[in-house]
Amino acid sequence: MERRAFRVSGFVMLVLAIALIVVELVIALRDDATRTTAITVVIVIALLLIFTGLTVINPNEARVVQFFGRYVGTIAQAGFHWTVPFSTKRRLSLRVRNFETARLKVSDADGNPVEIAAVVVWRVVDTFKAAFGVDNHVDYVAVQSEAAVRHLATSYPYEAHDSGRTSLRDGAAVADELGAELGERVSLAGVEILESRITHLAYAPEIAQAMLARQQASAIVAARFKIVEGAVGMVQNALERLRDLQVVELDEERKAQMVSNLLVVLCGDRNAQPVVNAGTLY
Repeated sequence: MERRAFRVSGFVMLVLAIALIVVELVIALRDDATRTTAITVVIVIALLLIFTGLTVINPNEARVVQFFGRYVGTIAQAGFHWTVPFSTKRRLSLRVRNFETARLKVSDADGNPVEIAAVVVWRVVDTFKAAFGVDNHVDYVAVQSEAAVRHLATSYPYEAHDSGRTSLRDGAAVADELGAELGERVSLAGVEILESRITHLAYAPEIAQAMLARQQASAIVAARFKIVEGAVGMVQNALERLRDLQVVELDEERKAQMVSNLLVVLCGDRNAQPVVNAGTLY
């Protein structure tokens, strides 16, 4: 797990290094060569310890510190620091990143080929896992994002023909499902998923025309159903008004003829042509 590495202010150690250099220059002016050489060796070693431990960290950046292969800790505070000398300091970005998958061609839950793409917003929250949990955490997020999108597309239909069934077109529900699944997949890399959204969703070109015709047919049927439902209500209201106002007395046969004529006028997709009846119904 991630832990903080030992660190002190880099400016303090830099001042100490300058002081050691000044001491070396003063001692070098003396005549005792043996003593001067011994002190010089000590100062050089001290300077090596100081300069090999200095590091600069930018905002939203971290350094993973290793001492001869052993994980020492992580420095995430921006500034000039001094840490364990002779250590390697691996840079990791803590900035928010986004990744957009390619347009993937998969089959949905109903077996229809669809094209789908998504964008994923993420950031590193555990530098130890990001550095040592996977080989390359950036590539890992990219591969797992595409795998999660493929799995999501095969779990839901492009559109739900039954009420209460979730489809890929239900943006909020699908985004939550994608974020939860992707969060589990990338937790090994110390990555947090901030947001995931589908950016492209369409039927594959080979069936797009047929599915468009199906959608148009469904829309026409739904519209006709609504028209008929409204027309029946209007006819019922007309008969009740004629009866209540006693405008005319209609027997069952004339009511049937009137209902037929009204439904033709109200439900037809073309303007009705009136026919004047100069006689009677009998």
